[in-house]
Amino acid sequence: MSDFYQLPVTELEKRYETLVRDALPLWDIDRNSALSLLKLRENAVYAVTDRAANEKLVIRVHRAGYHSDAELRSEWQWITGLKEYGVLTPEPRCSRNGRMFEIVESPGVPEPRQVDVVDWIEGEQLGSVEEGLEGSPDQIRARFETLGSAMAKMHNHASQWQAPEGFTRHAWDVDGLTGEAPFWGRFWELPALSARQRDMMLEVRDRLRAGLTELGTAPDIYGLIHADLVFENVLTGADGIRVIDFDDCGYGWHLFDIATSIIFLHGTGHFAMAKEALVAGYRQNRPLPDDHLAWFPVLLMARATTYLGWMHTRSETETAREMTPYIIELVTNLAEDYLGNL
Repeated sequence: MSDFYQLPVTELEKRYETLVRDALPLWDIDRNSALSLLKLRENAVYAVTDRAANEKLVIRVHRAGYHSDAELRSEWQWITGLKEYGVLTPEPRCSRNGRMFEIVESPGVPEPRQVDVVDWIEGEQLGSVEEGLEGSPDQIRARFETLGSAMAKMHNHASQWQAPEGFTRHAWDVDGLTGEAPFWGRFWELPALSARQRDMMLEVRDRLRAGLTELGTAPDIYGLIHADLVFENVLTGADGIRVIDFDDCGYGWHLFDIATSIIFLHGTGHFAMAKEALVAGYRQNRPLPDDHLAWFPVLLMARATTYLGWMHTRSETETAREMTPYIIELVTNLAEDYLGNL
């Protein structure tokens, strides 16, 4: 791994900010406009207030090598299709060259980076991993029901959408989750795992591989999914729920989306209620038979393992440093339940 990724967070932020300022003129934005770091995890994401136009935007610097240019173009093609279908999504800003993203180089960052810009969205996050959910039980239930309804609408769109020629995205399939090179990394090799936990994860991997193979990929249960409908990627505003951050979208099981939305509630008093509300909202727009829902524990376990992989392959991030103990505890608890119920 390049020494760049071992730099202190403050230095990484400084270098990413320089790259962002170098990129702003490609969107005819004053490079001296005010910037505010929103997130530094998979990507570096900044809020920018364009001094000339006096408007707020969001600029995203992508992680090097995470997606090819074709995959990123495909992401925007699906976002555009969802918008036309009636799902509220980010509003992209094309560069002065008419492109959805640009490739930007900066002396302080070792690789050229894909950079894109979207309009700022007024709204409140459903919550965050670090802070949990806010609001009364009735308010939380209503939000998850609305989220389930929107999720089903996205799955309906993907089921009938004719992807344009050249469309390509990764897959959260059997190999993408349990193969020799899972999409987010070999989760069973996270150094922070104890010997007992590693053995448990290897057993989980084998059981998941068999279960997911049996489940299959029929189009009524598998297709293009968002794959990251966590609290902070769902904004509630005057116009309803708006789904953002399609960075992880790809092909996977519909239940994978449901599992992703509530996994960080596992072990809390909100988990059962959130699952019930999600399913109720989902069934307002799309069938979800009980025999399919019975596979939910498998997809929940599969989703959990991906976070171990993320911590392993993104160990340089502040998120990984801070969250690894919590993720290990979460996944271990789920694994004990999963293996104990087989």
